[in-house]
Amino acid sequence: MKSVAAFSLGLLSLAGVLPTAAAKSTANGTRFSIDGVTKYFAGTNSYWISFLTNDADVDLAMGNIARSGLKILRVWGFNDVNQRPSGVWYQQLSSSGSQINTGANGLQRLDSVVRSADKNGVKLIIPFVNYWDDYGGMKAYVTAFGGTKETWYTNQRAQEQYRKYIAAVVSRYKSSNAIFAWELGNEPRCKGCNTDVIFKWASETSAYVRSLDPEHMITLGDEGFGIPGQSSYPYGYSEGVDFVKNLGIKDLDFGTFHMYPSSWGVQNSFGPGWIRDHAAACKKAGKPCLLEEYGTTSDHCNQEKPWQQTSRGLHVDGMGGDAFWQWGDRLSSGQTHNDGHTIYYGSTDATCLITDHIRAINAL
Repeated sequence: MKSVAAFSLGLLSLAGVLPTAAAKSTANGTRFSIDGVTKYFAGTNSYWISFLTNDADVDLAMGNIARSGLKILRVWGFNDVNQRPSGVWYQQLSSSGSQINTGANGLQRLDSVVRSADKNGVKLIIPFVNYWDDYGGMKAYVTAFGGTKETWYTNQRAQEQYRKYIAAVVSRYKSSNAIFAWELGNEPRCKGCNTDVIFKWASETSAYVRSLDPEHMITLGDEGFGIPGQSSYPYGYSEGVDFVKNLGIKDLDFGTFHMYPSSWGVQNSFGPGWIRDHAAACKKAGKPCLLEEYGTTSDHCNQEKPWQQTSRGLHVDGMGGDAFWQWGDRLSSGQTHNDGHTIYYGSTDATCLITDHIRAINAL
């Protein structure tokens, strides 16, 4: 998702040992297998859960996600800063020396999420960096090491620190059964760049992640831009992304694509065709596609239900699952952030887009 407002959080100490088990989330042709079950899976996104400081709130939200029948949860695995804040931060970036925060207001917050996911049988997708400026993103690297977002992919100092951070996160959770996949970044773009820039970066970085963890899946986290089919903006290559070419990268196990028609200047009716075209590309590549983010800001059920129907209808033709943006809940601190796309637990929208969707999946 492009932008989210800051969620007010406090601090709480955390210590503990994460459970370990063999990895059990894999790609099986164009479908996913989780804990020995091969089928189409539904999921959601929660950026804010990674920064909660109350473990009870983490468990409440994770329990509600599991009870809803959702199996995949994508959470932010990054929180980059240049100056240390009073709240949660994961990595401080500086040209004079960067620091990865493994303390109670650092990666121990992500520990809580991984531990709760394992306890509740939820599988996590964890991206390592954000293209957008929320929670630091590539801009924090640029501030520390110079250049622009477009040169971030080839900036040696930025990439060295990025890999150090990857190593810190992967080594922390590589033995956890809660990990569904490692993700190179949230919505990586390189505006005006040759598509070889992201292709080369994704090829080399995914190979590096594979060297650290040969068991878990790896994916790119892109929006699915650059694909044959239509002439509208999302199908083009102006953002430096070639979905089909990137799908061919050896160490990427599945393809991701997102869908926000109103943000992209197209109609909601654009959705089914966008899904079909990506499913066809994934089927040809022999890898699953995950509709990793999608949403509207109004009339959620009527607008998004046809997208879900199209996606799960392609469960043997390239689509492995979908994950709506974003999960909403009520915590001890109150209602979680509503960006207009949010589907709240227990709402009529949740009945339509979660309960009914899960029932339809189970009937496949």
